[in-house]
Amino acid sequence: MIIGVSIMEDSLLIFSTIDLQFFAQDGPGGEKTEPATAKKLEDAREEGKVAKSKEINSAFELLGLFLMLKFLTAYFASGFIATFKEVFGKISDIVSDSISGFSINQAQSLMNYSCLKILSIVWPVLLVGVLISFVVSLVQVKWKPTGKPLQPKFSKMNPAQGFKKIISKDSLFELVKSVIKIFFIGYIAYSSVKDYADEIFILYEITLYQAIAFVGKIIIDTGIRIAIFYLVIGIADYAYTKHKFNEDMKMTKQEVKDEFKNSEGNPEIKGRQRQIMRQASQKRMMADVPKADVVITNPTHLAVAIKYDTEIATAPIVLAKGEDYLAMKIRELAKESGIDIVENKPVARMLYTNVDVGQEIPPELYQAVAEILAEIYKKKQTAY
Repeated sequence: MIIGVSIMEDSLLIFSTIDLQFFAQDGPGGEKTEPATAKKLEDAREEGKVAKSKEINSAFELLGLFLMLKFLTAYFASGFIATFKEVFGKISDIVSDSISGFSINQAQSLMNYSCLKILSIVWPVLLVGVLISFVVSLVQVKWKPTGKPLQPKFSKMNPAQGFKKIISKDSLFELVKSVIKIFFIGYIAYSSVKDYADEIFILYEITLYQAIAFVGKIIIDTGIRIAIFYLVIGIADYAYTKHKFNEDMKMTKQEVKDEFKNSEGNPEIKGRQRQIMRQASQKRMMADVPKADVVITNPTHLAVAIKYDTEIATAPIVLAKGEDYLAMKIRELAKESGIDIVENKPVARMLYTNVDVGQEIPPELYQAVAEILAEIYKKKQTAY
């Protein structure tokens, strides 16, 4: 028994020293703590997934509608009354002129005419509603149309997925929001009509035009109040939708790494490619060393191969340069090719630091390099 307890205590001691973070998931199933990358947001946009509030669209549309009604009440009232008189006048004329009475075809023709007349009156409201909806949507999600949301998806036909959407945090939020809207809209409508309660009872004593103006005033004032309340709801809904969208778009650290690899390439592969390119460049550079006029050294740390050919350039050119091991290889290749090696620490350091392979030396080094080349040319002429 004592042995068993001892073994258990040892096991617990070992388990307590294990870093549990070793078992933490960092892959696709890990915790999403990283903000969405630009690529993921762009892909979501292509799929039609954006942070957009329908409530704020409805609020601005309602506000625009009732403001138009407020300023164009007289225009709409006179238009509707004129249309009413004209249509009923036509009915009277048709009945009095027709032997067989009012036929179905005549009624249909008159109805079509009435609809066109009404449409000719209310078209500004329809146009403004479309423009407001378009502008508000444009402000929310910017301009980038896509047809992918219209494509059929069999996953949307899955009953299980549909049931999850019905019973979810989002559906609960929508339910609470709808209840709040109904309550406050009802209260606003009631309080608005209550303010005009005394005047409503004298409607039968005033003219038709006065009654239309009065009822229109009640409707418009109530509508503007509801639209302002709806705007507050819309702003809150947009803030929540934006926050939820950002949370849904978050990524795990592994997803960020995988996306970076897919978009930018695997760092290991890119490093290997750079290494291969560097090696190829060094091979081409070393192949040019035998063409040099002189190799200037530091003496062992740096080596720079110089060539001066007036047919190629107006100033001496650096054919090759290197430090440590590469400098040693340049010196060895220069000895094998019979190229003169000159030790000049300041010139070698300046050339190595400031001039790339294939470039001309800077003017401030003309004098120093010219003296070295002159000494080399003089040495060669003496040898001949």
